[in-house]
Amino acid sequence: MTDSRDLLIEIGTEELPPKALPNLSLAFERGIAEGLEKAGLTTGAILRFATPRRLAVRVDQLPTRQPDRQFERRGPALSAAFGPDGQPTKAAEGFARSCGVTVAELQRQETDKGAWLVHVSTEPGAPTADLIPSIVETALAALPIPKRMRWGDRDDEFVRPVHWVVLLFGAEVIPATIMGVRAGRESRGHRFHHPQPIQLTTPADYARQLADEGKVIVDFDERRDVVRARAEAVAAELGGMAVIKPELLDEITALVEWPVALAGNFERRFLDVPAEALISTMQDNQRYFPVVDAHGRLLPHFITLANLESRDPAQVRAGNERVIRPRFSDAEFFWNQDRGKPLAARLDMLKHVVFQQRLGTVADKSARVAILARFIADQRHSDADWAERAARLAKCDLMTQMVQEFPELQGIMGRYYARHDGEAPEVAQALEEQYLPRFAGDRLPATATGQNLALADRLDTLLGIFAIGQAPSGAKDPFALRRAALGVLRILIEGELDLNLLTLLEHAASQFEPAVRARSAMEAVFDFIVERLRGYYLDQQVRSDTFEAVLECRPRRPLDFDRRVRAVGAFRDRPEAASLAAANKRIRNILRKVDTVLPFEVRPDLLTEVAEQALAGRLVELSSEVIPLMEAGLYGDALNRLASLREPVDAFFDQVLVMAEDPAVRDNRIALLNELGSLFLRVADFSRLQD
Repeated sequence: MTDSRDLLIEIGTEELPPKALPNLSLAFERGIAEGLEKAGLTTGAILRFATPRRLAVRVDQLPTRQPDRQFERRGPALSAAFGPDGQPTKAAEGFARSCGVTVAELQRQETDKGAWLVHVSTEPGAPTADLIPSIVETALAALPIPKRMRWGDRDDEFVRPVHWVVLLFGAEVIPATIMGVRAGRESRGHRFHHPQPIQLTTPADYARQLADEGKVIVDFDERRDVVRARAEAVAAELGGMAVIKPELLDEITALVEWPVALAGNFERRFLDVPAEALISTMQDNQRYFPVVDAHGRLLPHFITLANLESRDPAQVRAGNERVIRPRFSDAEFFWNQDRGKPLAARLDMLKHVVFQQRLGTVADKSARVAILARFIADQRHSDADWAERAARLAKCDLMTQMVQEFPELQGIMGRYYARHDGEAPEVAQALEEQYLPRFAGDRLPATATGQNLALADRLDTLLGIFAIGQAPSGAKDPFALRRAALGVLRILIEGELDLNLLTLLEHAASQFEPAVRARSAMEAVFDFIVERLRGYYLDQQVRSDTFEAVLECRPRRPLDFDRRVRAVGAFRDRPEAASLAAANKRIRNILRKVDTVLPFEVRPDLLTEVAEQALAGRLVELSSEVIPLMEAGLYGDALNRLASLREPVDAFFDQVLVMAEDPAVRDNRIALLNELGSLFLRVADFSRLQD
């Protein structure tokens, strides 16, 4: 049995970029795992560790040697390797010499395809310790580092200067030089609490030693849990709850090795400023956790995470309070100043802001969106005046001092200012909702006016950018059109808005200047938006052939598209589905070969076989039932009724020769199949379904 030991790899550096640390750690672990796998080394668990000053990986139960590897080299066929007298030919002798053996030492291999001479050799596995340095170097070289740096007079390049390297295999050090640093067993503790070297004993003791001796929690996930727990505990002491955004939690975890939570306070007068502005400052600028009460109202406190246990916590707290006060004072000033001028008074300012050179200013876009939003509202029988008003005001908050200082508050501040100006509550709410959904899984606009505005704004952008020839290509999407298209679909489908997408695009196109030629881009934009449904449904585990079957019918209303997908997905679970899908495939294949004009109607007098008469009669009965259901969007009910066609369809194909010698009978049977296929095509192309 092969001996095994635990392996520890630690790369000690200057402070690593906090936002990049989780990805660097994951990539380093993967690189080590792939290198070991490539070397044929099977392992136990592989654990990764990451702090601001180190990347580390521990590999459990790593064999001390590679397994021996057997190589087989095929030589000439036996018929060419030996002459009639049984003596080796020159071909056999030459092959043996190239392998460093005699012909007698070669083996013979016989298969169904023939017999050959072969040479089988065994290469002993290398000691694992000899392989580790190159595996580590390869993993480090492959890390996702956009810009590498050099330090001192070295040629080595890395994301930050490397100060120490640990390569510990069991209790022994693997001798190597990585990034110009000699590997050993010395790690480093906390920069301030324990700056002295720590002599690591074994890989298994790594995390314990760093925590006990060095005041460093090396496990990123464990440290994140500690940060969360300590922040929540301090918030509870303040009588509130910490607002912990996952991205900020990760960033703070990547900044500290020994997290210590401290509370800070600010003047209550700042609570008169919109909470979002204060929260944005705390989270994005200062990396603080805000504190709210049980009703979600902001409290005049914050929580900061220090990277050490200070002898004078009050000084640390005071320093953080001093830093945040000027930022809050700025927000307070902007809030008071901006309210002195109503949003509507900023409309003219938008004429001086270019949206896109060929598509005009933001004021031009707002005018187009206002007309389209009114049209959408009319289509839905919602308040068209509100839709137009919201569209006119939608971008005015971009001209406020608050949004210019805090761009992430666009829309949010529009809502506050519109309320202050006395606008209708739904109009004010729409100014924030126009940007929803911001990302996958984000909430949707809750108001009809917000939905109308969000749709109009996105459709105008999509059509305009496509019309000027700047559609996304490859991974490049500078105008975030893919996200805009998915937002349109989610609002229409999940908001249950039964609107014709092509009709909306036609109306949007009519608002552009003729030189833009927006109408010529409508079909491309329609296809681009609908194609986003592919990923949308795959994320919901909808089979791709179900999507393709519905796509073939090209429904113009996304909500209708969704209803068809759901109905087909449910129908294909029925026992009749496979048979009817196969029948539709046969029908499509037959119709492709028809080079004559089909009769418009099936002639009953030409139905001579019992099976075709039964199918035709059942089709007449079902058509009157299912077509109204389909027109009402009740595709599931319609397909459930169509399932009863299985027996007459199977009987037709078993008993009736479609390509009869009599042309009239043949054409009539083809017309019958066309009628059957057309009925299913009112929902989807079932011939596209796979088994």
